[in-house]
Amino acid sequence: MALAIGISTCLDDRGRWRAGREYLYLDQRYSEAVAEAGGQPILLPIGSNPRSAVQSVDALLLPGGDDFEPDAPYPSPVEFEPAAGRQLAFDRALLAAARATARPILGICYGAQLMALERGGQLHYHLPIDLPDAQPHQLPEPQGRHPIRVDRDSRLASLLGEETLEVNSLHHQGIAKPGEGMRVCARAPDGVVEAIEATGRELEIGVQWHPEKLDGAAGTPLLRAWIEACAAAEKN
Repeated sequence: MALAIGISTCLDDRGRWRAGREYLYLDQRYSEAVAEAGGQPILLPIGSNPRSAVQSVDALLLPGGDDFEPDAPYPSPVEFEPAAGRQLAFDRALLAAARATARPILGICYGAQLMALERGGQLHYHLPIDLPDAQPHQLPEPQGRHPIRVDRDSRLASLLGEETLEVNSLHHQGIAKPGEGMRVCARAPDGVVEAIEATGRELEIGVQWHPEKLDGAAGTPLLRAWIEACAAAEKN
């Protein structure tokens, strides 16, 4: 029986989809990719009880989303698309519930950054300003790719089966410090953090790229290997 993989939804509370209405949405590729990898995708809507939502699934996937807002303003013309406050509160509660019940967690882009922040980590809020020597990390799809190197002793490397890979790159924010109980396990050639994972036995991994949109080992094979690891962890 396929594992139930809970996927948090995004919230449009600013009328971007239709004026005067609020919408929950999710890129269809997340649910498709989870299904292709052997899981059963279950969408977790904002407004439901986070603890009950987590208890209804075997593992949690926190997808990409909007921006985290910096404490201080950035110079013009930098603009942010802030994640809705209610979405942040819901995702934080989902993450806390998953950690409290030892559910496996996979964070993608925004999801990985949230994992770091909730452990007391820090972000680069706009890479071109915070790390001016970094290479571009908002690359056009479907051609835009850059290499990463994965620590050979990491759990991520055991799932990927490779240490050097090509990944897509769709972000302008990034992880500066992974937080307590988390460690950096992959970087781009310019030093930008590309993945983090729990330092203990927990199956918690956050990746900065988007495996749901990616061919090759860092795409669906990573999702499949993560789901298989979730199944193995459930048996133990």
